[in-house]
Amino acid sequence: MHLTPREQERLVLAAGADLARRRLARGAQLGAAEAIALVCDEILEWAWDGIEYHEVVARAREIVPRDALLPGVPALAPFVQLEALFPYGSALVHVLDPFGPLDPEAGQVQDRPGQVRPGSLRVDLAPGRTRGIARFENTGHAPIWVSSHMPLQGLNASLTIELPDEPAGARWRLDLPAGMSRRFDPGERAEVGVVILDSAVLEGDGLDA
Repeated sequence: MHLTPREQERLVLAAGADLARRRLARGAQLGAAEAIALVCDEILEWAWDGIEYHEVVARAREIVPRDALLPGVPALAPFVQLEALFPYGSALVHVLDPFGPLDPEAGQVQDRPGQVRPGSLRVDLAPGRTRGIARFENTGHAPIWVSSHMPLQGLNASLTIELPDEPAGARWRLDLPAGMSRRFDPGERAEVGVVILDSAVLEGDGLDA
């Protein structure tokens, strides 16, 4: 049987949800993976059955009680977001606090299990790269997001950009850590730090288009 990636993901969720139901049936607490799988599985089935979107979101917060979870699990999943197939088509279902709101005293970041705690070592991003300031203006009627490593040449025409003159032939990107982005609201004018995207100045290799 040939399965699409989406079908494979659906079956994995179903397996995780089945594990969660078996643990709940014998009184065992749930970890994050199976608890989230159970919530997602129910959401997908309710959508399949044609339950209204707002009702799906409301029901999703009642699937797993807080006392059925291992300590720290609610802090690992402040929201659940997945694409569900309703009779009218696909919709992105966003459920905030699927396991209840976090306790402001007990849900601090340092108490979250499995988290990565950064050390005190300073890491320089894009070391040795030439940096500068670019002038942006959103002349359109909608916000424009620019991700960290998107080349600034050839973006949305509504976002006008005045890049540094030197070095000639270089591509630029926003001077942001990987995975971050910058929003430019309609009519906004801003001076933003930029950094050369390539480690060397380009010399007519066609990448500066």
